[in-house]
Amino acid sequence: MAGFWGRRKREEQAALDAQDADIARQAQKSLVSADERIRLTTDELAFAEAELGYEPTGELRAALESVRTHMAEAFHLHQLNHDEIPDTPEELRTRNARIVQLCEWAEDLLDDRTQALAEPIARARRAPEIIAGVRADVVRLRTRIPTARETVERLAARYSADALKQVDENPSQAEQLLSFAEHSAAVSERRREAGQREQANLALEASTEAARRAATLLDAVETFEVEALRAESTLSAIVEDSRDDLVVARTAPQVPKVLAAMAELEAALKALPAAGVNTDPFTQLTRLREANGGLDAAIAVARERLARPIPPVEHVRHAIDDADRQLAVTRDVIAGHRGWIGADARTRLAEAERIRVDLDRYLGTSASAALAIDEDHREEALAMARRVAFLANEGLQLAQRDIDASRPQDPRGPDQGWGGRRGGMGDGMGGILGGLVIGSLLGDMFDG
Repeated sequence: MAGFWGRRKREEQAALDAQDADIARQAQKSLVSADERIRLTTDELAFAEAELGYEPTGELRAALESVRTHMAEAFHLHQLNHDEIPDTPEELRTRNARIVQLCEWAEDLLDDRTQALAEPIARARRAPEIIAGVRADVVRLRTRIPTARETVERLAARYSADALKQVDENPSQAEQLLSFAEHSAAVSERRREAGQREQANLALEASTEAARRAATLLDAVETFEVEALRAESTLSAIVEDSRDDLVVARTAPQVPKVLAAMAELEAALKALPAAGVNTDPFTQLTRLREANGGLDAAIAVARERLARPIPPVEHVRHAIDDADRQLAVTRDVIAGHRGWIGADARTRLAEAERIRVDLDRYLGTSASAALAIDEDHREEALAMARRVAFLANEGLQLAQRDIDASRPQDPRGPDQGWGGRRGGMGDGMGGILGGLVIGSLLGDMFDG
């Protein structure tokens, strides 16, 4: 048996030694790899600064400084592993693990920062190609401006000024943006020739963005015409649907909210302009949709309430009064016997008080003083009040349990205990004083 355990111990030690050797080799490889990555990134930073300028490469520069600082720690740990002071296997293992961690972090950080610059660098190197593309876009888009102006004029004969205000200035704005794009492209070329790479790249970005926005504005003119026709078609369908909904609404419960929703929908229908009048189909469609949806919602609520009657306001007020009464009783019992009351009873009381505060907040006033409670709030208020009463009552029962468990029980009988002749105190007085923090001392005080 001793041989078995000895062999097993040697095998475990051999496995641990192999693991330590492996992490030591990994630490050395990581140091070499990270150091080479720093040198490579330093060269990449110089190239990036030449293409982009100083400021856009700030994050990569800061990352290199941080990595160099932490790699100094990694090299120092490796030096400690090879100095003249003997180290325990645990110390070597800890240092090598830290070296690997620092090197992996360094390479990950540098990879992330250099990758972020890859696209801007590629873009800067393609600057002449991009500028040529911008100028071609400017020429092409300028040919669309007259057509866009004609479209706006044609739309003005059919749609109101309010409807057209989202696109009527688009042709003029597009023309201005195209002029700005040309100017920015020329600035980018001059700055690049002067070696001002950062300014050249900023001007290039401004040029491409201006051309893109001009195209978007011209597209919006064409899109508006299509969307306006679609809105008119949808509006006709919703008008018919709304008239049908008004017929159905007359068979629904005629409660105030249903009547108000019907009036809103009727007003939206009456506000529609006559045929041949310049219109704003988008605004009309939005108003009609909202009124139609409001009527549907009001009818649904009314029918649901018809199937599930709303609690009378008197029931809700009675439930709130009962909850307040139950809270008051529980508070008094716990306050009068604080030394005996445990966490469960106190927790139930605290939760009941929290919900009671939420109830006042939900109703927007002091519920007990409210003259009326809105129908929309009665059901929820009733449930909250009942929950308060339930928790308060549960807290009272738990408090009574704690009091009964803590009240002194003298085996000598009723004539010898606290309630007997010796103590001179009735059970009521003992219960009251027992709730005090000094209740445990009363026996000694009345002995003798």
